[in-house]
Amino acid sequence: MIGLDKEGFRVISLWFILFSGAILFNINRLTDTLCIQKEIPEDRQPKVFRTINVLITILLLSSYIEISFT
Repeated sequence: MIGLDKEGFRVISLWFILFSGAILFNINRLTDTLCIQKEIPEDRQPKVFRTINVLITILLLSSYIEISFT
């Protein structure tokens, strides 16, 4: 947190959370399109969504930690 006071850190955190929500929404929309195009069976789709959501969440969390503490 070099050069950031508590208020600046809160603002950055709020923007990052909003940005992350938008990213997850768009990734899920793209995943749905992928499932339709590749004709993935209905019973396998939840696994695809879960895997992609977990990986994107890990990516977003690691990005948040990197931004917050460097």
